[in-house]
Amino acid sequence: AVVSTQSTGTTNGVTLSRHLPALLSAGLDNVNISLDSLVPAKFSFISRRPVGTLSKVLRGIDDTVVSGLKSIKLNVVVMKGFNDDEICDFVDFVRDRPISVRLLEFMPFSGNAWESPKFLPFDLQKRVIEERFGPLTRLIDCSSSTSMNYSLPGHTGTVGFISSMSRNFCGGCNRLRLTHDGMLKVCLFGKDEVSLRDILRDSNLPEEKRTEMLHAVIAGAVKKKKFSHGGVESIKEQMKRPMILIGG
Repeated sequence: AVVSTQSTGTTNGVTLSRHLPALLSAGLDNVNISLDSLVPAKFSFISRRPVGTLSKVLRGIDDTVVSGLKSIKLNVVVMKGFNDDEICDFVDFVRDRPISVRLLEFMPFSGNAWESPKFLPFDLQKRVIEERFGPLTRLIDCSSSTSMNYSLPGHTGTVGFISSMSRNFCGGCNRLRLTHDGMLKVCLFGKDEVSLRDILRDSNLPEEKRTEMLHAVIAGAVKKKKFSHGGVESIKEQMKRPMILIGG
């Protein structure tokens, strides 16, 4: 059987223009770019970077558009009272760009000051868009998609909603995350982690045994993957890592 693989990078876009040629040469197929505001002052506040940095990110996004990448996704965490007034601006941003702008519900992570008043569920986000642009048309998503994707009139790009909090998709999620310190997470919200680092670093293990142990540990972790998370309060209690230490 022929196995098809693609390479996807996740970035804040700050140095994307500079590194894009090398990434393309290395075989990059897709890119996910995190951007929570199109307003320079708000971007500077949320990213803790100089105001002028936003222009670098926007240039990087446009460079990816002309680069021939298969897929470009723009991830926006929607926070009520901070950037919910920019929802339609992001939709306008992909009017003439072949980009999927994905609106993520604000999720509680360690250190991100999550509060329920800042939470705006996807159905209200969708209503804001439809009041401005008209009805959205649901696209056919793959069974493991974490995003509900839509097209809209007069737009080259599309809009997706990642409703992790109000309408979870745990039952179809096939994501695994390997942290920078070698821990495997089968759920973004779960506190459970298993170490792959210790097996990989054990110099006394024969290679065949190492492979066997890795397969067993990964399979065991995946089998414990839950059909649904326990809701907001459960997530708030379980989160032990900030998102920056988990990885996109």
